[in-house]
Amino acid sequence: MIEAVAPTEVERLLKESPGAITLLDVREDDERATARIEPSLHIPMNEVVARLAEIPTDRRVVVYCHHGTRSMMVATYLASHGVPNVANLTGGIDGWSREVDPDVPRY
Repeated sequence: MIEAVAPTEVERLLKESPGAITLLDVREDDERATARIEPSLHIPMNEVVARLAEIPTDRRVVVYCHHGTRSMMVATYLASHGVPNVANLTGGIDGWSREVDPDVPRY
C-alpha cells in the first residue's frame, strides 16, 4: 500500500530535511507552467517508464499531480519497480495550494 502524505507534512519535511525528499511532479508541461512546487523533479506520467532511472532510490520520493489520482498510479508503479520509499501527496498540488501555499495558483 502506498503511503499518503499530507501537504503540511511535506512542507515540514522540506523545511527540516530538504535533501531527504524528492518531489516528483507527474503532470503535463502545460500544468507545470501554470503552477508548481519547488524544488521538484518533473517527469510527466507518460514518460515515467522511459525515465525511471532518473528517479532517486536513496531518499523518499513524494509523487504529486493535480488532485492525486495520476500520482497514486505512478507511486504504485514506482514501488513495484524498485523505488523503496515512495508516497503520494494527498490532494495533489491543489491540496498544496489550499493547505500550504495559497500563492500557488489553483486550476
